[in-house]
Amino acid sequence: MILFPAIDIRNGTCVRLRKGDFGTAEKVAESPFETAARFRAAGARYMHMVDLDGAKTGERPNRDLILQTMHKSGLKTELGGGIRDMACVEDYLEHGIDRVILGSAALKDPAFVKEAVRVYDDHIAVGIDAKNGLVATQGWLETSDVSYLTFAKAMEDIGVKYIIFTDIDCDGMLGGPNLEQLADLQKAVSCRITASGGIRDITHIQKLKEMGLFGAICGKSIYSGTLDLAQAVELGGVQDAG
Repeated sequence: MILFPAIDIRNGTCVRLRKGDFGTAEKVAESPFETAARFRAAGARYMHMVDLDGAKTGERPNRDLILQTMHKSGLKTELGGGIRDMACVEDYLEHGIDRVILGSAALKDPAFVKEAVRVYDDHIAVGIDAKNGLVATQGWLETSDVSYLTFAKAMEDIGVKYIIFTDIDCDGMLGGPNLEQLADLQKAVSCRITASGGIRDITHIQKLKEMGLFGAICGKSIYSGTLDLAQAVELGGVQDAG
């Protein structure tokens, strides 16, 4: 199982949110460059980044900072937030991002996702962020009436191979991931599933690995010191991100 330590960027700063609430944004590090370097020193080979401003507005004010962080770190990087058209997908992938994550755009424009997967295949993932089992959009500011399982099956049908699942109520709370919803998702689709949100310590990493998940994203737990990244990377084991 791959460990993806996370950096979320808002206004050029590394922050973490609780339950996706922008009003809870808390600065957690001085520099994304230093943070990514620490990830690498702990043995990480991959990194998860989110442009929170992009997720909220669809603009990309943090583009250059994100690309600089990725290049300086030497880590394979997956990126989400504000990626809503093919030009944006192409821009990030051509500049070195390993995989882009489509969120709001995937729900509102499945034809776009289908075209992105057709052109870029394994370099496309879909982020499914759910609240009470329903898919949320626009940086988690809006909730749809679409079940996360229904949406996942629709994405699988159009060729998506990678899904990143977040239970919003777990995110940033360190209370544990939603194992029940993750298990249901794994049964529903054949996609590679990465868990995001709620991971507190090594026991959660162990549970996710035992489930056979593809990956686990860790943010708040690393910054708060409840999870030793080096230990988590070692437990996850070496695996190619595809």
